[in-house]
Amino acid sequence: MSDPSDNTAPAATPFWRSDNARIALSCSAILAVGLIAGGYLLGDGLTRAREADRSVTVRGLAERDVTADLATWTIAYSATAHDLASAQASIDRDTASIRAFFKELGFPAEALQPTGVNVSQYTQDGITTFTVRQRMTLRSNDIARAERAVRRQFELVRRGVVLEEGSGMAYTFTKLNDIKPAMVAEATKDARAAAEQFASDSGTGVGGIKSATQGYFSIDARDGEAEGWGVTDSPFKKVRVVTTIDFYLR
Repeated sequence: MSDPSDNTAPAATPFWRSDNARIALSCSAILAVGLIAGGYLLGDGLTRAREADRSVTVRGLAERDVTADLATWTIAYSATAHDLASAQASIDRDTASIRAFFKELGFPAEALQPTGVNVSQYTQDGITTFTVRQRMTLRSNDIARAERAVRRQFELVRRGVVLEEGSGMAYTFTKLNDIKPAMVAEATKDARAAAEQFASDSGTGVGGIKSATQGYFSIDARDGEAEGWGVTDSPFKKVRVVTTIDFYLR
């Protein structure tokens, strides 16, 4: 039996050796590891984000000389007389001369069609004057023949047809869709070459495309626009496209 007078109690276990201390230490270690890993991942993510933001914006150009494949010639002429029948008769004679002119050049009859007529009248000092204006339009895919017709247009004047302002040949290139893919590829290649030059100068490399804008295609006269009344369009065109591309830098 124990001695009742003995008041000595068992020694208490130090806290650092207790189960609670072990749990707290384990949690602290896990938390520390988590903070370290999280900090690393956050820093790596920020680094990657900064690298992802590194890009260069460049423009690529592609140009191609083409020949128009559609010729459209609008011929405007008029006649004036003191009675409508006489004015119309004069217009009919001019129309016959125009049709004969194009027939002699080898154009089929259906290539030339009337596209508008206008009749006006005014009275001065009790005398009424009638003016009939008419337009004929030639449409042809025979560009060489159309050019020859333009060069001989003054023969119409010699036949008595007075050409009004607004008459003239227009040439159109209608096959843009056939060359679009190849030209976009050329413009993209040109843009990458510019990006690679920039990267070389800055000690970096060129990655993939971040974003791209094709831009628009323009078709202009190859040798510049002609000015002045009576100057006809040119069948020789220059097609141009500019692309804007953002390339990643690495």
